[in-house]
Amino acid sequence: MSQTTPSPAVAPLLVACLCAAWCGTCTDYQPLFAQLQKDFPGVRFVWVDIEDESELVDPIEVENFPTLLIAAGENTRFFGTVTPHLETLRRLIQSAAQGGSSVTTPDVVALTQRLRTR
Repeated sequence: MSQTTPSPAVAPLLVACLCAAWCGTCTDYQPLFAQLQKDFPGVRFVWVDIEDESELVDPIEVENFPTLLIAAGENTRFFGTVTPHLETLRRLIQSAAQGGSSVTTPDVVALTQRLRTR
């Protein structure tokens, strides 16, 4: 199945997975995340270990894994836990690329900005 790259108007799209090395679900999710990097070459994918990079994630408390952050430009389109299903994440990425509502929680907006400059 061929995937489309987001249009330049909303690019670059950022997809960050907030995980932990000890999390079995995250370990299972990592190959799916890598597959999506191939399917969406115009999207920036970032894998963040919340313990190794706690200064990047703080003050956000990630309690469920995997937690995803999807941003279009400066707008955070999605922030939440997603089960490791490839098609679900594909749909989330496509939806974020098309626009929609934004997450405006100050800590999440700040995290998006830190990830953009990382």
